[in-house]
Amino acid sequence: MSKSFEIAAELRADVGKGASRRLRRAGKVPAVLYGADREPVSLTVDHNFMIHAIEDEAFRSSVLQLVVDDNKRQSVVLRDLQQHPFKPLITHIDFLRVSAGQELRMQVPLHFVNEERSEAARQAGVVVSYQVTEIEISATPENLPEYLEVDLSGLEPGDSVLISQIPLPAGVTIPALEVSEDNDSAVVSAIYIRAGQGTGEMAAAADEAADVASEVETLAESADEEASDEDEADGDADEESGARDR
Repeated sequence: MSKSFEIAAELRADVGKGASRRLRRAGKVPAVLYGADREPVSLTVDHNFMIHAIEDEAFRSSVLQLVVDDNKRQSVVLRDLQQHPFKPLITHIDFLRVSAGQELRMQVPLHFVNEERSEAARQAGVVVSYQVTEIEISATPENLPEYLEVDLSGLEPGDSVLISQIPLPAGVTIPALEVSEDNDSAVVSAIYIRAGQGTGEMAAAADEAADVASEVETLAESADEEASDEDEADGDADEESGARDR
């Protein structure tokens, strides 16, 4: 289950770009609470609290408790968070109301464990490549996981772990797989690299085979050249013999 986070918020009546700028200068972040077929509500939250809260990856994939004006509580999830392009500043937040039994679609992180125990990690010339670090799931608030764990202890060189092979807790599904089997792509792969890029028996064997093929081709070209030279010499000898006969 997800961690428990509580966020203090205040109602705000002053909206607009100018009001938002004033709030940010005062160390506040403008926010909006919406969903559940109810009217959106404009709020403010403390910037310092939020900038530290988002450092915990679970914050983005958990059901949060929003406490408005110290007495109104609402279960929410973080739907959108806008940040300054290069400064450590949050400029706006969207919260979505949730209730028990409501299906949610959330992005949750993938935790890859036991890579060091896998044959792929122990074999030279093999690189474990991560294609996906988070994935969208569907779950009710009470079943929402903080993350999904992918055990790599059985990963062999050349193998991949597909989305469909990720163990899912009870009540959790992956919508992409329900749409089409074509969406069942790899989240992690154990890839061979060439000897020139690293070490490894199979990579080195591939390079050796390429060198042998190149050498055979060179020898064949040399043989063709020698045969061509002999043909030219025979032709010259025939011409000289014909000239003497005339």
